[in-house]
Amino acid sequence: MKTSIQVPGIIILLMLIAAGCKKESGNDTNPDMPLAERSIIDTAYGTDQQQKMDIHLPAGRNDRTKTIVLIHGGGWTEGSKADLTLAIPEIKKYFPGYAIANINYRLASNGTTNLFPVQENDVKTAINFLVENSNKLHIAKSMVLTGFSAGAHLALLHGYKNDPEKHIQAIVDFFGPTDLTVFGSLSPIQQLILLSVTGKSYEADPEIYAQSSPVTFITGQSPPTIVLQGGADPLVPSSQADLLIEKLEENDVTHQLVFYPGEAHGWSGENLLDSFDKIKAFLEANVE
Repeated sequence: MKTSIQVPGIIILLMLIAAGCKKESGNDTNPDMPLAERSIIDTAYGTDQQQKMDIHLPAGRNDRTKTIVLIHGGGWTEGSKADLTLAIPEIKKYFPGYAIANINYRLASNGTTNLFPVQENDVKTAINFLVENSNKLHIAKSMVLTGFSAGAHLALLHGYKNDPEKHIQAIVDFFGPTDLTVFGSLSPIQQLILLSVTGKSYEADPEIYAQSSPVTFITGQSPPTIVLQGGADPLVPSSQADLLIEKLEENDVTHQLVFYPGEAHGWSGENLLDSFDKIKAFLEANVE
């Protein structure tokens, strides 16, 4: 059966796999028993209804078990962690030694509600929740951020801007916007998207656009980054990936660009399997 990424709306990751998420409860309190696989669904990391995550813990985990954090897309105005739920079994297969956290964040609406930097702050709060509860969950404080479209933007922004303790060991960027000061000038579609999540045009408030751009915060200490981009993407064009790669190279940050010339905003089949193979190799080479 093919595994696929499809994109109704802005971005929904849909991997056509028959298996669902498995919930198992184990004895996390008896040190003489290996920890069982466990899924904790709809864990609140804040007080808002949208501030929830699903946590999937592997069997036999310990304080060296790292976490892959999944951040959904949707133009910062739609989508949810449910968009990625069907991907969990395949991610477990490729990365059996990792825990997985699939997070929601508050969505912007009509240029008036939950505007930037609400989404950035929610990712920060979710990551802090995992760090603060790492002992209880029996996992390490180290993580890999994986985002799709708007979620990739949030992954990059957190990893470059909001991680002073360096918990983020790598970032996986599926076609994320990287420089909003440029992104908003690409077409009326991008302008409307950014207006709906900032409440202002770039001319009215260039600072929020700069402060919300991952490329603004890249330094020589930024985490290794793998960038996956389609050459025919109508929503986040490859020029955004080019800007990111240029900045990573300027700062001598370990990186890799995986480019599919004919793919748009998401892809399926052999190219998606190739993406997972390349991500696995990148993490094996760069995550301790």
